[in-house]
Formats: sequence, C-alpha cells, structure tokens
Amino acid sequence: MTIGGEYDAVILAGGQARRLGGVDKPGLSVGARAMIESVVLAAAGARRVIVVGPERPLPGVFFAREDPPGGGPVPALRAGLREVTAPRVVLLAGDLPYLRAGHVAELLRASARAAGTSGEGAAAVSGLDVGSVGGGVVALDDGGREQWLLSLWPAETLRRALDGYTGRSLKGLLGPLIRARVALSGRAWFDCDTMDDLEEARMNVLNEWTALACEELGIDPARVDRDLILDLTKEVAHGVARPAAPLTAYLLGLAEGAGTAPEDAVARITALAKNWGAATTETLTES
Repeated sequence: MTIGGEYDAVILAGGQARRLGGVDKPGLSVGARAMIESVVLAAAGARRVIVVGPERPLPGVFFAREDPPGGGPVPALRAGLREVTAPRVVLLAGDLPYLRAGHVAELLRASARAAGTSGEGAAAVSGLDVGSVGGGVVALDDGGREQWLLSLWPAETLRRALDGYTGRSLKGLLGPLIRARVALSGRAWFDCDTMDDLEEARMNVLNEWTALACEELGIDPARVDRDLILDLTKEVAHGVARPAAPLTAYLLGLAEGAGTAPEDAVARITALAKNWGAATTETLTES
C-alpha cells in the first residue's frame, strides 16, 4: 500500500506563463526531460495522474481542461477534481523541476502524522467541519511560505470547500483547510516563473552532473572550470558546427590528461573557432 493510503495526483499545467512570454512553460526542458514529465514521474505512485491543461504525449495520464482554458488555478482545480476517484489528492504545479517521488512520500508521511492530531480549532468553511473530515498538508518554501501547488488534501474536503466558493485564489480556498505544514527536503518547491528561474534550474542540473561525472572519473571538481568550458563549446558550436563542441571538449580533455595542452589552450581553441571561416577559406585556397 502507498504510504498514507491511496491518492490521486492533480497537476495544474494550463497557465499562460505571461512572465515567460506565453510559452508552454511545463513543456520546457530542464535536464533530460520537460518539467511536466518530471512532475508526472514524481507522482507515479498515484492511482491516477490527472493533468489539467492541453493534452501531451504522456502515457497513462488523464487530461482535463478548465473552463475557460487559462481561467486560473481554482477553475483548474475544479476540472481536475472531477476526474479524481481516490480519497486523497496530491495537488502539484506543472513546473517543479526538482520534484521527486520522495517528496510526494514526505507529504504522505506528514499527512499520516497529522491524521493523529486533534481537529480542535479547525475552521468551518461553507458548512464543512475540517476537523471531522480532515485537513490538508502544505509544503513550505525556504522562506516559510505555503506552496499551494505542493500539497495533499482529502478529496471530499476540497469538493465541499469548492461548493459555493467564488474567489479566484488558491490561498483563499485552501488556507482555512490546512492541518499541517511541512518543509520538504531539497528544493522541491522551486518553480520556474521567469527565465532567470529556468536558467537557474538548468545550471543546477549542470552542477549536479559535473559533480557526479567528476566522481566517476576520479577528477577533483575544483579543477573543472565549467563556465570556461561551456563558453568554449558555445563558440565552437557557433563558429564551426554543433557536433564539433563535444568533440573539442573531449580533445581538450585528452590533451590535458597527456600533459600536452598549452596553458592558454582554451584561449587558442576559442580564437580558432572564431576565425574558423577565414581559416577554412585559406586552407581551401592553398589546396
């Protein structure tokens, strides 16, 4: 049995991403996969995974659409909840690149602990005694702020709270229903609202990969100037050809390992890439 009982996952992935220029934010990649794919994988233990937003090639996922499309998180939650059959719901955003299955398990464990606490003092919302039905568990970010789209709720609590709710904010809907707050490990709460957020997430993937690759290869990470190498490969990809970038990094590594690389090896190769057009023209003319 899944920790804390069966649950469904509702993932809100239909926003307009205005701060990202209206792009399909959940479909943007961080590392090897799109963010929505990472969130779906994190919720793989759910009995049913429901994505509220445009349909995507995600096997085994149920799709729903808020009315009107892009109408906001409350209509999206209503649409997703109509597809829920489990007694509890994990509510997630579609742009959480660091979310993993272990974080969902942490929410479930926190809910199981909270279930043993008294409902005394629980709010009454639209005639609902939260203490008698059960409240939700909400994750906190590193500043102690509630993350409504990283939370776990009894499905019936949400259905009854939504009845007659006319507000537009999840805080107004869910705030009175909280039973417990939990700080999850890592940065599960980190979402990508801006291009800076997206760039930070992508660079974090590079940091993790660099550390793991160095460990496997027996290299001291302090010796690796990641930004210098990235700048080099960018110049080579732009000035020569895209496949030349990884090949050049490999050749540089061979030269470093053999002790034949000059001290200014990166600068020399960068200059060569920038002048590649002229260099090839001269070579072809000479031949």
